[in-house]
Order: sequence, then C-alpha cells, then structure tokens
Amino acid sequence: MKTQYYAASSLDGFLADPNHSLDWLLQFGDIEETSYPDFIRDVGAIAMGSSTYEWILNHQNQPEGQTEQSWAYEQPVWVFTSRSLPSVEGADVRFVSGDVRPVHHQMTEVAGSKNIWIAGGGDLAGQFYDHGLLDELIIQVTSVTLGSGMPVLPRKITQPPLRLVSATTYGEAFAELRYEVPGKG
Repeated sequence: MKTQYYAASSLDGFLADPNHSLDWLLQFGDIEETSYPDFIRDVGAIAMGSSTYEWILNHQNQPEGQTEQSWAYEQPVWVFTSRSLPSVEGADVRFVSGDVRPVHHQMTEVAGSKNIWIAGGGDLAGQFYDHGLLDELIIQVTSVTLGSGMPVLPRKITQPPLRLVSATTYGEAFAELRYEVPGKG
C-alpha cells in the first residue's frame, strides 16, 4: 500500500491556470490512453481538496438526458475543506478539515491493501509530504506552459531530493514521471 500523488502538470509546473481552469489539459483527449486505468484499479481511498471537488462537480460529463449528478469514483473520497459543500447522492464522500494525519489513518484502514490517491491540490499533497505520509509522486507532464497558476507541489524539496523511478511517454503530449519520496520507497 502506498500513498500516491497522481496529477497532470503543465511543462512549467502548474496543475491549473490562475482561474482554476483545466482547459489546457482537456485538449489532449481520452484519459484512457494514459496510465490512469491501471492506476485507478489499485486505489482504495482518495483525498482531494475542495477546489478539486468543486471542479469535478461542475465539469462532469452527464449522459444525455440525465439531470442527476453522477460521481466518477467508486472509492470513498475524503474532501478537505473549511466550508460547507454539496454532497453527491449515493457517493461515499466524507468532508474533513484540519490535520491530514488522522484522516490518513482512516483512509489506510478503509483502503486495506490498496493505495491512497491524493487526487487534487498541490498544497494538500504537500501537507501529506510534510508529515512523512507521501510515498510516491506520479506526474503526467504535458507539452504546454501556463506561465502561472496552481503549482503542482508548492514545497521546497531539495535534501534529500525525490528519487526518479521511471519516465514513460504517452502519445505526443505526456511524459509520466514517477518519483519515490526518500526513505519511503
């Protein structure tokens, strides 16, 4: 079982543009043509920040004629937030705030032998890192630059540096970089 931060990033290190838009990423098409299908099969619990959660709620594709909100994940999701957010009927979404450590413990119990995915929010991934709870980063770097926006991981990590485990290309736009957190792998 690993706690993994899996995210897409612009070449210059941003998750989203200054307006929280992912239009730059969505132009690349089908996520099924990346490592995501294999990755998600091994996930037993998900953590995300409130901005990621709201983006998902506002941008999910609905089948034609369906008005009820569907949910993209079968796994339980912990949403870190300091405000009240709408829930999704039938989805296992748990709203939490504060220290990531007790929540990580809950997630570990629920995930069993499967992995924990830090799905969104570079700062949230950084909080898991700060407490020694992050094992691996899997970053899908794309062939665009944004100039500014939401950083992929707003932390200074220099000593010891992350350890590159692999680099894989997907099509003409993605390079997937896998890093182990020192002392964790």
